Amino acid sequence: MKIVSIVGRKNTGKTSLTVKVIEELTKRGYNVASIKHSHHTMEMDKENTDTWKHKQAGSNVVVGIGSTTFFNVKKEMDLNRLLFLIKHMDIVDFVVIEGFKKYNYPKIATSPDVVDEYTIKEVDSFTIDNTGLEELVDIIEERSHDIVDTLFANNCGFNNGEAIASEIREGNLTVNELDNVYSYLSIDNKVVGLNRFVSEYLKQTVLGVINTLNLDDYNIENISNIELIIPNEANKNPIDAECSILVNDKNLEMNTFTKNIVSNSIKGMINSIKTEDNVKIIDMVISNIENNKLENATIQLKTNDHNVEINEFTQGILKETIFAIINSLKVDEEITELKIKVEER
Repeated sequence: MKIVSIVGRKNTGKTSLTVKVIEELTKRGYNVASIKHSHHTMEMDKENTDTWKHKQAGSNVVVGIGSTTFFNVKKEMDLNRLLFLIKHMDIVDFVVIEGFKKYNYPKIATSPDVVDEYTIKEVDSFTIDNTGLEELVDIIEERSHDIVDTLFANNCGFNNGEAIASEIREGNLTVNELDNVYSYLSIDNKVVGLNRFVSEYLKQTVLGVINTLNLDDYNIENISNIELIIPNEANKNPIDAECSILVNDKNLEMNTFTKNIVSNSIKGMINSIKTEDNVKIIDMVISNIENNKLENATIQLKTNDHNVEINEFTQGILKETIFAIINSLKVDEEITELKIKVEER
């Protein structure tokens, strides 16, 4: 998803230019979403309609569904939150924003007094012709980007979204050179950046759990998109633990960052099956893996040096999830056995 904002003073043709940009992007075959920002109250339904009455009665979120669907939320939402929600609603190529001139996204300026470091082009919206519009949209294609905090390009020497976004706006980097990110995360309405490893790790781990479910009961044949919401009231701090993984009796090298992720994931899974209170040591062995398939694989689990009996369903979840975690670490050989030890310091 790429984002661009049309900004300018009042009566400088922002709306007309926004419409033209949307039309040209659509003409090029892109799926486009748009956001309009205003300093005035905006109403999506008229007075005395049913949905208006719902809102007057006290509903903070009103959804109207007919030939179209609209959401009327009784608060101003942060732009990044809206962009994240758009990712959930549809597969969108471009988001064209009218306004939000104080945000750090690529901007097309319709007046010189709003030009800043994020501006990729200043235009006169009243005189721009078809050729000028096509050239403008060419620039938007090349120099717009996704939500800033989701941008990673470690191979290019950058590891923060602001620096990467700046290089894209300047034309020194393209979105095709960025790391592929497979998962997007929001915590307490704030978008959290995930690099390639963490996004792949989360994807593989969640898919590992989902593979144990009987999705046919829900008429799900092919998984194309997964949405997960976790209300978290515990707010437990991450554990400090040592983790070792043997793949086919060979030690798997991991840096401290990766060890912490794996340790916390495994400890979280074991805590969820309620083996015993205050688990400090976890030993797990998954054997008889054939051709990367787990149908005949066996699993043994110990916590605090005690054997733990787990039912077939739980065995399936642990096998699939642990195997998915190890696969996210890019093991170079076929896996036949896994031995994992997590010991809390």
